[in-house]
Amino acid sequence: MKHTVILVVLDGLNYEVARHAMGHLQAYVGAGRAALYQLECELPALSRPLYECILTGVPPIDSGIVHNNVSRLSNQRSIYHYARDAGLKTAAAAYHWVSELYNRSPFVAARDRHTDDPTLPIQHGHFYWNDHYPDSHLFADAENLRLRHAPDFLLIHPMNIDDAGHKHGLDTPQYRNSARSADIILADYLQGWLDAGCQVLVTADHGMNNDRSHNGLLPEERQVPLFVLGDAFSLNTDATPKQTDICGTVCELLGVPHDKPVCRELLK
Repeated sequence: MKHTVILVVLDGLNYEVARHAMGHLQAYVGAGRAALYQLECELPALSRPLYECILTGVPPIDSGIVHNNVSRLSNQRSIYHYARDAGLKTAAAAYHWVSELYNRSPFVAARDRHTDDPTLPIQHGHFYWNDHYPDSHLFADAENLRLRHAPDFLLIHPMNIDDAGHKHGLDTPQYRNSARSADIILADYLQGWLDAGCQVLVTADHGMNNDRSHNGLLPEERQVPLFVLGDAFSLNTDATPKQTDICGTVCELLGVPHDKPVCRELLK
């Protein structure tokens, strides 16, 4: 298997809100061209630990990235390491913590915001540091990377849903409308990616609660979506992927050697 892969991590998106608010993605599901799965995020349900989990397949308790203020390079092998070492091109339009995990820590905006360095795990990057950085701009940053560099693996990581949740809480119009907005932005790009042969995964790191936070065991904090789209996916409704399977499953799609867990039922 050798595919181009786009991984979209919609920060802070609760499963139930994804299920009922993201009409464009659900149109693909309804047409039999995508599948939606419910994942349970690893603990703690915090951002930086779960970026590391998604991209390395390692739970926070084992990676040592156990809260958001652990600011250091990852000591695990990530999708980025496997892809770069296999001679593939890598890219990310993402929050600056992703750069700190895999490229350089601490993040220095003047040096790291726009990255083009084939020796780094994330070779091409646009990184931001304000949670209210517009999702519309972030997706445009990502498409710029895709069109300029044709990466084999591209991470797209917008923050506005999480930002709305922290400001207003889970059960609010602002949070739900932020999810709807992300779905509408995705609609501008998704079919073009699929027409170009990309395999697309859309997921979240964690959910959100009514206290305007996340960290614990409440279902609304831990249950997150995984949409998969592309001709390499089985769309098997009986598949039971785990958050720790995403890294290995992406590596399988990329066709690179790895030693991570995989949800084989997701793939043809």
